[in-house]
Amino acid sequence: MRLFAVVLTLLLALGLSYGRLWTIPDRHKPWAPLSLHEAPGWLTRYKLERLDQQPGACRAFVDAAGFAATPAAPRETAEGCGFDDALLLRRTAGAALAPTLLSCRAAASLALWERHVLQPAAQRHFGMPVRRLEHFGSYACRRVYGRDSGSWSRHARADALDLAGVVLADGRRVRVAADWTGRGAEAAFLHDLHAGACGFFDGVLGPDYNRAHADHLHLDRGPYRVCR
Repeated sequence: MRLFAVVLTLLLALGLSYGRLWTIPDRHKPWAPLSLHEAPGWLTRYKLERLDQQPGACRAFVDAAGFAATPAAPRETAEGCGFDDALLLRRTAGAALAPTLLSCRAAASLALWERHVLQPAAQRHFGMPVRRLEHFGSYACRRVYGRDSGSWSRHARADALDLAGVVLADGRRVRVAADWTGRGAEAAFLHDLHAGACGFFDGVLGPDYNRAHADHLHLDRGPYRVCR
């Protein structure tokens, strides 16, 4: 927070010096709310983290993104396993998916990723949008790799989604298991999705990480930053 205070002071000083404070774009204002439509910038992660502490603002952001999602009742299955601000997600802004429980903060990251990475990449590689997301689920009360002991998975807090692939507007399927190692547009597309997710999620793991992720992209909001 000290860094942002310094930056804010510099911005104010610059604006007052030239009498043009109002010309600073919202994406460069730490105090401005997160916007789905603005290009991601250096403050995007900070604004996403701020939503973590603002349940009402987070849900409003997801609603404004066009998601079909309803609040889920809090659940505490075990110590360290459960959620208190999750959504039952049935559809993103442009893609259907099997209903799944996802924390609001992970849904906010998903909205930004769909808007600025997924759909632009689909248009770039295939000339059409993605119409369905195929996934292996989000909430699951389990530890990392399903072990009997050790750290809880981010799935245990509904903070993670395992993306198996997508269905394009013409019905074509692009799947991580089948297409990640190829040389065509499908592989390039999937690698773009992985790289782009690192800007909006905290943990992004794919087939190049280990065999446990050979068939999906793990996208999570959690305490640790990793992009593998």
